[in-house]
Amino acid sequence: MRHSDKVTLKSGISLPLMGIGTATFGGMYTPIQVRDAEMVVDEAIKLDIPYFDTAPHYGKGVSETRLGSALKKYPRDSYVISTKVGRILVPALDADDSDFKDADSSVERIFDFSASGAERSLKDSLERLGKDFVEIVFIHDPDDYPDQAIAEAYPALAKMREQGIIKNIGVGMNQPEIPTRFVKETDIDIVLIAGRYTLLDQSAQRELIPAALSRGVHVVAAGVFNSGILANPVAGAHYDYAPASPQILARAQAIAAFLKERDIAIERAALQFPLRNPGIKSLLVGCRSAEEVRKNTEFFNDPVPESIWEELEALMSKQS
Repeated sequence: MRHSDKVTLKSGISLPLMGIGTATFGGMYTPIQVRDAEMVVDEAIKLDIPYFDTAPHYGKGVSETRLGSALKKYPRDSYVISTKVGRILVPALDADDSDFKDADSSVERIFDFSASGAERSLKDSLERLGKDFVEIVFIHDPDDYPDQAIAEAYPALAKMREQGIIKNIGVGMNQPEIPTRFVKETDIDIVLIAGRYTLLDQSAQRELIPAALSRGVHVVAAGVFNSGILANPVAGAHYDYAPASPQILARAQAIAAFLKERDIAIERAALQFPLRNPGIKSLLVGCRSAEEVRKNTEFFNDPVPESIWEELEALMSKQS
């Protein structure tokens, strides 16, 4: 299994096993230079990773703008883009953003899961990306609006799918319960689940993954480093978009110590773990430099021996 191996969605669109998440392009936690974002795209294309995920949320449109600009020199049929609906950006005065250091301070986010909101969000995203279409649209974080997202945003996107304006509809969240509803109550194609099928958290396995398997819905695992702690489990590391608790940090450090004794980097195991589940079809990893793209590719392609997985999964079951 290699990072560039392809899997095919119901629509016929192919994705590599590993894609690139671009929250980093909006300066998530740390600023990023435009040139570094461009080099991430160039390295990904060079290494046959032609799938990029973005969202209006990431830097309040900055990620989409930077991604679209970086892809201009490549033929449109040579890559896949997914973006998201559910937040629209409206003018604001000095709207700071503590999470995205490169965010556009002239706008603020407003949740909108109405049909018109979904349509407006996608239209605005296409303008920022400089594209006529995207292959995948996720309904993004409808935690407090699940009924409206299912009753209004989804039908609006389904109509666009029927018209050929979009190819695939999905839901993207960092909790599994509402995506499970989407799988059961709608005809979505794909689920993006962030941080809920990792070395530290396998809660997506309870209901979401079995439901998706039964309906032929593609599940993409994102947040495989759980906001960074599974790349560098030190004091102050983030877990689930916030500083990790002492208990979570201790669990991550125990996993890292086990792997270090066997000369295996924790990032290597974190990247390979999700695809051990047959219900997880591909994954996304955020990168902020060409070097990170190369490193993550190398970690993905260097198999952890099965005997070590058996020991590690026994350790993890004791921790849970």
